[in-house]
Amino acid sequence: MLKRLLSLLCALLLTLGAFPALAATPKPIDVIPYEDLPEPLDGQYHYLLLCEDLWADSPTRDGKPRGNTDGIVLVTLDTRARRVMLTSFIRDALVSRPNPDKPGDGIGRINYIAKQSGPETLCRVISQHIGVKVDKYIIFTFKHVSDIIDHLGGVTITVTAEEASYLNRYRISRTSTKPSMASAGTYLFGGHAAVIYMRIRKAGGGGDFMRTQRVRTVLSTLADQCREITYDEARNLVNVVLQNNVVTNINLETMVDAMEHAFELRGCTVEELRIPPEGAVHPISYVGMAAQELDWDKCRVAMADYLENSFLVYTPRDDTLLDDLEDLEDFDWDE
Repeated sequence: MLKRLLSLLCALLLTLGAFPALAATPKPIDVIPYEDLPEPLDGQYHYLLLCEDLWADSPTRDGKPRGNTDGIVLVTLDTRARRVMLTSFIRDALVSRPNPDKPGDGIGRINYIAKQSGPETLCRVISQHIGVKVDKYIIFTFKHVSDIIDHLGGVTITVTAEEASYLNRYRISRTSTKPSMASAGTYLFGGHAAVIYMRIRKAGGGGDFMRTQRVRTVLSTLADQCREITYDEARNLVNVVLQNNVVTNINLETMVDAMEHAFELRGCTVEELRIPPEGAVHPISYVGMAAQELDWDKCRVAMADYLENSFLVYTPRDDTLLDDLEDLEDFDWDE
């Protein structure tokens, strides 16, 4: 009996040794004071889309979501340079938390902020970390996202063999795609199946990084499918969004303005950015959780380059371009 107990103890110690430390200390996070943030660039409009990790459709608690906001995407509409941009944030990124519950405990995962302190606070946190003022948000549940996708007629998605196998074995019914999914290929996904696809984390490699890519893929594909949408259909979509969200601070007038910006830009190619960009992140085990420690300085540079490149784009609307080219030929470049 003693020998067996010693063997079990050794096995337990070896098992515990296989796990990383539960209290690794992340580096301090420097953020930009909110009052020092510049105003959005002329013609750029930012809207934060948040999805809490629940299917239930019930009221919030004091304006806060009830689940973690595992889907975080910033939509930027640039009416000056005619660009549509999607920026996704990895859900387990460590951020500097406002008003931490415990003195000295000022760092936490980004997907906890809205649940703990409200969506306005999450907007502020994201603004200070990426150097861009964001103050408009909409929070959805998975059911809301599913219903909106169904309203748009579903979404066409191309899946790999591994993704198809995973979805078929564990997550979706055979009738949730057209045609019925059998292997790798392109299918029309219903809303529920599309949400399950966006949440894949354990198939195809890449973990949460590929999950954010799948979210961007679905959103950009939906935007592509709406290129031929009519103005009346766009206005109807506004009503559907207003009826299918947990909470938003965007009123009807502002929502219609956003719709009109999007309608104007519906022919644009959707551009994408992930926060963190390549080379600006490494995994960390923090207070017993898997998390990602980001180089926020690099993230801010990537974000600024992404947005400010709008003003290097020149889209002529008349014949003045020819005059400009003739002026360039006569220009003395040595002066």
